[in-house]
Amino acid sequence: MRKRTGGIAIIVAATCIAFYSMPSQKEETVPENTLQVTESKGSEVPISLVDIIDGDTIKVNVNGKMETVRYLLIDTPESKSPKTCVQLYAREAFLRNSELVNSGKLTLEFEQGNIRDSYGRLLAYVFVNGESIQGTLLKEGYARVAFIMNPPYKYLVAFRKEENLAKRGKINIWNRVNYVTNWGFNGCLRVKQILGWIY
Repeated sequence: MRKRTGGIAIIVAATCIAFYSMPSQKEETVPENTLQVTESKGSEVPISLVDIIDGDTIKVNVNGKMETVRYLLIDTPESKSPKTCVQLYAREAFLRNSELVNSGKLTLEFEQGNIRDSYGRLLAYVFVNGESIQGTLLKEGYARVAFIMNPPYKYLVAFRKEENLAKRGKINIWNRVNYVTNWGFNGCLRVKQILGWIY
């Protein structure tokens, strides 16, 4: 009789644990204004700027949550990466990005299946007053088209056109022979130039 009572007690305990560990219906419901809902293709999400990291990365507030946003499909020269030197045109790209993100109302647009990178940053198209910041950086020669990981992309053809305009005009990053490569950028600022940034 004891063995039978012990077996029943174990079954009852397991049932209670399973029942109480199940998430409630309330927890499963996602509020309409959360990022999960807005991360769909074609949606535009209003954001507020918190900080500018470099030419292609910003920190923003999205629906009350702090996020780092990496601009989708472009790459600008690096100034803060521990893996590389301070690259030519990194400061110029940072300054132009700063001007753009501070010039009006910012919104993000996402591509389905390309929401976050391996560092957990949001991947997005960034707009100021409805104008593409990526498109502007490409057209003005501060960025190259890059990181085409999971096509198709809504703006890839337009971005290639903007990039080609800058290439043909030899604007900024395209002004130096062999500076832009398929893997990034070749060339570093000298120490004296970097110190000029700081002081």
